[in-house]
Amino acid sequence: MSKEVKKAEKKNNKIKKQNIDIKKILNKILDIIKKYYYILILALPFILIDLFTKILGYKIHFYGIMKLVPILFTLSWIFFVLGASIFYKKKIGKTIYIIFFILSFAIYTVNNIYYSMTGTFFDFSMVLLAGEGSEYFLDAIKDCNIWVYILMVPIIGSFILGLKFYPSRNKTNLKNVIKVFFAFLILHFIIPFLLGTPNEELTWSTWRNPRNIYMSFNDNNKSMMVSGVYEYTVRNFYITFIKAKKTTNEEDLTFLEEEYNKEETKETNKYTGKYKDNNLIIVQLEGIDNWLITEEDTPTLYKMMNNSINFTNHYSYYNGGGSTFNSEFAVNTGFITPLSYTQNAYIFNKNTFPYSLAHLFKNEGYTVNAFHMNTSEYYSRGVNYKNWGYDNYYGLVDLGTYKDDSYVLDRELILNETFKEKMFENEKFVNYIITYTNHMPFTTEKGNCRKLLKLDYLSENNLEELPKDYVYPEMTEESCARRQAKETDYMMELLLNELTERNLLDNTTIVVFTDHYLYTLSDQTILDKYKETDNNLINHTPFFIWHNNKDKKTIKEVTSQLNVLPTVLNLYGIDYNSNYYIGTDALDNNYHGSVFFSDYSWYDGSIYVDGGIITKGKEIDSLLLEDKNYYINYLIKIEFVDINENAIDKINVVINTVTNHLILEFVLEFFSLLL
Repeated sequence: MSKEVKKAEKKNNKIKKQNIDIKKILNKILDIIKKYYYILILALPFILIDLFTKILGYKIHFYGIMKLVPILFTLSWIFFVLGASIFYKKKIGKTIYIIFFILSFAIYTVNNIYYSMTGTFFDFSMVLLAGEGSEYFLDAIKDCNIWVYILMVPIIGSFILGLKFYPSRNKTNLKNVIKVFFAFLILHFIIPFLLGTPNEELTWSTWRNPRNIYMSFNDNNKSMMVSGVYEYTVRNFYITFIKAKKTTNEEDLTFLEEEYNKEETKETNKYTGKYKDNNLIIVQLEGIDNWLITEEDTPTLYKMMNNSINFTNHYSYYNGGGSTFNSEFAVNTGFITPLSYTQNAYIFNKNTFPYSLAHLFKNEGYTVNAFHMNTSEYYSRGVNYKNWGYDNYYGLVDLGTYKDDSYVLDRELILNETFKEKMFENEKFVNYIITYTNHMPFTTEKGNCRKLLKLDYLSENNLEELPKDYVYPEMTEESCARRQAKETDYMMELLLNELTERNLLDNTTIVVFTDHYLYTLSDQTILDKYKETDNNLINHTPFFIWHNNKDKKTIKEVTSQLNVLPTVLNLYGIDYNSNYYIGTDALDNNYHGSVFFSDYSWYDGSIYVDGGIITKGKEIDSLLLEDKNYYINYLIKIEFVDINENAIDKINVVINTVTNHLILEFVLEFFSLLL
């Protein structure tokens, strides 16, 4: 036999052996599957819950190793629960399996309904707002993405199948349960390392670093992206209810003292004291987006805005749950909640705010009152407004005089005789009016749109009751939003008429801003027609200061809710320390504004920067961009400073307003750079 033949024969034998080995491995795998197939069936509903949540959250992008990490987290949690349950005797184990499914299904439902409505995943801090949000719960369910419900069918079906194949076990194998537990702990310890090394240096990559995202839980969507649904839920619960809050240390106090003692940066300008001793009315508009202020839909607001100091590049930025109240918090105190803080600002009701809008105006001899349709318990406004320095918070519901729910119509804020008496009973007053009518749902089936259509029909036909055969006309969401905005405009008309009748029009300044863009629309394509929606510039909203059609001026510099307070204080000639606020006077001669958002992007009117990279606008000098990014980074390195009474005694009561000292540092340094 030749060498070539022997060589060929040897090669063939090797291939045959390899094929046999591969066949053996495959057979072994098949044997394992056949033996433990029920585990795959048991795991299927939980795998589907995680998979479908990712599919429904299609705007969240997975990249690099992070594609693997959330899967591993999910599999580890499924392994832990299933591994533990199947080693218990059948009755106990099956109960564990059922409970895990119920919880998982609830997680799937809540997360995806909430995401469908808001574009972000559910946060347990929203439980603290359950009372405020409960009345809109059914509408959220109704307007939810239909695929959320369609995908429930295979989830429930796989669970039923899992129950059918659940294994019988006469007694608990505690040894194996312990093994599963420790195996899970090891896996859970190892997996985060696959996200990379945390970056403790202050750079833009800090907040795009997957490990940092996982550790800080600073953004719900990004946290879901790196964790998967089960790890996300557990960490969310832990951070919200269990993790201890950071307390103030001497280093923090020293830093704050230094910041507050810095040299003043503000300067007087031609607007300083322009409206001194005028009455002030602040109108916070519910969901009145820019595209709703038109000559046809809202003629009063349209005329006022075009005959005012109009801030055309304004953004209603908010952070945490409850966008409406968080806007109130920013305008009244000059602060926002830290970006890593997911809860609503109303929990700061034990803090004191000596340099709030109300306190400073009361020092000037003004009475300061707030007016809204809802109760004082809603968002804890009764408590919070007192802490901010208001004399009173008045809610139409609290009056107890309405036999129906007509108090939801903004006109009642002015037509109500009790409210009118309270608004104008003093010579010098500040009235903070919060509108409501332009709130979801935007449908003729229920809600404010339906109420307004009823009023329209009764008024047009001079009737007191609707005829039994009356059928509400069909209207699009957009049409309902415009009709509801028209009601708010009617309230503004009534307000101006009331001021005219009382000879107060020339001695009253009206500040108007919107709490947030109209994100509560179920049909988001409406916004696509009128706004930039592919980044945070969707937060573009109205803000103007009106004084009987005088002082017409357009301000194109970028502003946010944080600029409202210092700008108003300057207009009224009220002395304040610019170091006590995050924002600055937007009418300052040297003002160059910017706005930052919860995902750490920012915009200065010419460039939009995300992750330290310009994604909108022309390129600028790299060193200048680096400098700007560096100072923005002070904003996003978050540390919650829990100020107690002892701290107040040490430095100054004003420090009690600070929830994030690095936000303050950013603002001071960033604006000094620009100025």
